[in-house]
Amino acid sequence: MSRPGAPVFQIVGYKNTGKTHLVSRLVSQFTAEGLRVAVIKHDYHGFEIDREGTDTYQISKSGAAAVAITSQNRTAVVEEHERSLGELIDNFNKYDLILVEGFKFENYPKLVLIRREEDTELLRKLAGTRGTAVWPSFTAGDSPLNLESSLRRFDIGDTAEIAAFIRMECGL
Repeated sequence: MSRPGAPVFQIVGYKNTGKTHLVSRLVSQFTAEGLRVAVIKHDYHGFEIDREGTDTYQISKSGAAAVAITSQNRTAVVEEHERSLGELIDNFNKYDLILVEGFKFENYPKLVLIRREEDTELLRKLAGTRGTAVWPSFTAGDSPLNLESSLRRFDIGDTAEIAAFIRMECGL
């Protein structure tokens, strides 16, 4: 899916495959290379970003549909509704790169994380898969991972190689 603005690249996989850890390492790598990176993370279970006792928490709990707080170094906006990935990307187009953790069924270029045999089913289900990051303990056997030779395959810990691949895929 092509849109003007910052390139988008997804890091996807099932729970406990290391998505957040990899995204954090990639952000550090890209930041060290001088890129400004935005991250959009999907949470299926809901989340609470504010905590009891703060002014913004009190305002949210009173029924506000949205609350924003800003200071010299940080801004946070909490809205009491879901936003689409496209809307979030539109808000982050001023950055050099947008990494998306999750939203696995969206059609952006993506890296699928493989830790166990059952994780390989994503290779049949997802559009836009460009590569895989595989845990060292994983043995492919007769999995689709062995059959899908067009995909680049990385060790989950090879942050520099994965970052270089993402830069190439995104034209950075």
